[in-house]
Amino acid sequence: MPKNEQEHLRILIRDSAIQRRTREMGRQISRDFRGQRVHLIGVLKGASIFLSDLIRNIRLEASLDFIAVSSYGKAKESSGQVRLTKDLDTSIEGLNVILVEDILDTGLTLTYLQRVLMQRRPRILRIAALLDKVERRIKDVRADYVGFRIPNEFVVGYGLDYAERYRNLRDVCVLSLPDEPEINDKASKPVSGCLRRSAASAHKATRVKSVPAAADHPAERAAERAAERAAAGARHAKEQLG
Repeated sequence: MPKNEQEHLRILIRDSAIQRRTREMGRQISRDFRGQRVHLIGVLKGASIFLSDLIRNIRLEASLDFIAVSSYGKAKESSGQVRLTKDLDTSIEGLNVILVEDILDTGLTLTYLQRVLMQRRPRILRIAALLDKVERRIKDVRADYVGFRIPNEFVVGYGLDYAERYRNLRDVCVLSLPDEPEINDKASKPVSGCLRRSAASAHKATRVKSVPAAADHPAERAAERAAERAAAGARHAKEQLG
């Protein structure tokens, strides 16, 4: 149960869109490394769920390992200081390495990990991030594979946490705390409600940009198709009258 009933969650990216985009990323990696082995390194704990879905969509020989760093603690803001808390179990020398992150934020963590891993002499080092929060960037670092670009809001779910909570949510959600104003009160809901899948399904997800744009809004596409059909019908009627 949630610790504070006044905390609010607002769905940002639905599980269905995440799964669709993860499949696309897996296909892209499979094309880029066709016929080769890839070695995925997940950054604990946040990337664990994304990594498990991504690796199952890669049609290549693949191995995995995990690494862990600390920069947040129990706060919403990064401390700015990154330290290694779990190292790799095996050597990556000569391997095609893909570092898998849940979110690319300030870039401090990834800059640190790039430096650490490049010292291990991989053949290639690439980065896959489910989320990219460009507005927060401090370091000049980019991911080679990005799921979605998102606004500068604190997100939880699908492996991302706040003080070790909410990792089990299927959707990526914006978390608002009691002392923070909610941007859209109509779109927010008490945490207890959002934790129930049926209640969460009633919310409209905030539009975010997938990279490249994935088909995340079937309702909007249906409306566009209906408008196109209506326009075509009007043109046809005009031709018949003419």
